[in-house]
Amino acid sequence: MTASCFILYTLKADMCCAASENNWKQWIISLIIALYVVSIMVAAILFIWQSEEDQVGIYTKAWTLASIFVVTAVVISLRRILQHAMHYTQPELQQAIIRILWMVPIYSVNSWLALIKPSAAIYLNTFRDGYEAYIIYNFMIFLNNYLTSQYRDVTAVLESKEQQKHIPPLCCFPPWEMGKVLLFGCKLGVLQYIPVRIVTTVVAVICKSLHVYHEGTFNLKDSCIYLVIISSSSQGVAMYCLTLFYVTFKKEFKPVNAIGKLLSMKLFILVSFL
Repeated sequence: MTASCFILYTLKADMCCAASENNWKQWIISLIIALYVVSIMVAAILFIWQSEEDQVGIYTKAWTLASIFVVTAVVISLRRILQHAMHYTQPELQQAIIRILWMVPIYSVNSWLALIKPSAAIYLNTFRDGYEAYIIYNFMIFLNNYLTSQYRDVTAVLESKEQQKHIPPLCCFPPWEMGKVLLFGCKLGVLQYIPVRIVTTVVAVICKSLHVYHEGTFNLKDSCIYLVIISSSSQGVAMYCLTLFYVTFKKEFKPVNAIGKLLSMKLFILVSFL
């Protein structure tokens, strides 16, 4: 499902790019990708229909469908990464973009391997969870680098704006002072997720070896529920600070469609979590 969301988002990005540049080569590439995605979808539907008639086991069906979507997502994402590498004209922005795009191959392959060997899922997820925090951090870097590339003094731009209040559900709290205080608060809120996520995943591995961690078990005597609460709270703080940072500079971020990128990243992480 995560791979499907990425495929559709990438297809839309390719179409928009082709329309803006009015380049026939881009149209051909977009058309090929569209036909490829449609053929994959049709193949998946036909496989499900045929497997029901042949009474294929649920594991075989899951593994086959997963393999189809993983290969599709990895191929399309690698194409996007190579495009940025071949047209490396804005390194301060493209470094963060490439790191974020690697999320798709890493998440897809990780989930596929966990499906093959469920007992290794906890260890595979350790790296994935660490990269999840790295993704959010890099998105913050992308937004910050864009601002610094457009404005000499971001703090001065921020101080010239009206006071930004906290957004729901924290709108009742006193707002952060415009300027360095707000910038520091947003960056710190995003950065804190990296050590917290790494620590919780390492603790999860240790608890797993001690047989006191059972993923998906909401038992007060099990460590899973407490680690989930801690990591989810930390992620919520990071995403809130990232959203507050975007809302504060919403006008400045319009040229790079930051809202679309932010929402797609949130959706990707949410679907992966589910």
